[in-house]
Amino acid sequence: MTQKIHDIHPHVISKDDAVFPRSPIGGEQSDWSREHQVTVEDMITAMDEAGIASSALVQSATCYGYNNSYVAHAIKLHPDRFTGVGTIDVLAPDAVDTLKGWIDRGIAGIRLYTGGSKLEFDFSWLNDARTFPVWEYAGANGISICVQARPPAFSIIVEMARRFPQTRIILDHLARMDTTDGPPYANAQPLFDLAANPNIYLKVTPRSFDLANSGQASPETFFPKLVAQFGARRIAFGSNYPASSGTLKQIVDRARDNLKSLSQDDQNWILGGTAEFLYPKLA
Repeated sequence: MTQKIHDIHPHVISKDDAVFPRSPIGGEQSDWSREHQVTVEDMITAMDEAGIASSALVQSATCYGYNNSYVAHAIKLHPDRFTGVGTIDVLAPDAVDTLKGWIDRGIAGIRLYTGGSKLEFDFSWLNDARTFPVWEYAGANGISICVQARPPAFSIIVEMARRFPQTRIILDHLARMDTTDGPPYANAQPLFDLAANPNIYLKVTPRSFDLANSGQASPETFFPKLVAQFGARRIAFGSNYPASSGTLKQIVDRARDNLKSLSQDDQNWILGGTAEFLYPKLA
């Protein structure tokens, strides 16, 4: 497989608050989305510098809430470079119709925002029966569901993976699993155990690289272990740019450095191949 880099977790923020008004989930905008506004054109420039072919823009729920208009705007402007991952209220009775509307505007996946930034984490609603129509529709129509998860949510994630086996579930930031104990990474065993569910995928981001370089962990011991458990075809790269520090090129360079102990084929899948499976429009 020839290496082609795709990014499944960048964010864009408009500088036009009138056309794209802020309406963050929880009512308080995140600091990063206020202080690091990367517009659509800024993102194209950054992608070109970093060598990224295309990206799945992730809705900034801490800036725009459930209004995915700016992501949809980006896709309309550059359909050859972008697809999108939107956020909707999956508990709403019209959630499926809402999802269909965003799909018509180029959204190819959704993200379940459970907390972070200014909002306390709450996983209790993930398996609420009111969400089931969205999970079912996603599975039937190839819509990947990304979840902002943490280890306390793993039992619910497994429940939903088994209830909806056709639905692809992507865990953000490796669920920020503790890896500080180092090999054989006993602390991360709950994450490795999720590999038994073939429809659960992982997203590695700068936060994952932080974890792999903390305590007794190292990229050379952690990422081969992760790939041995999940396989590279179930792991994809996301930059979290600009919420993570550094330029997009610096983040891509860091990803290459952290994954260099893997085979070239595994690197290619993580940096691009898996993304094309999760979001076929990227291909």
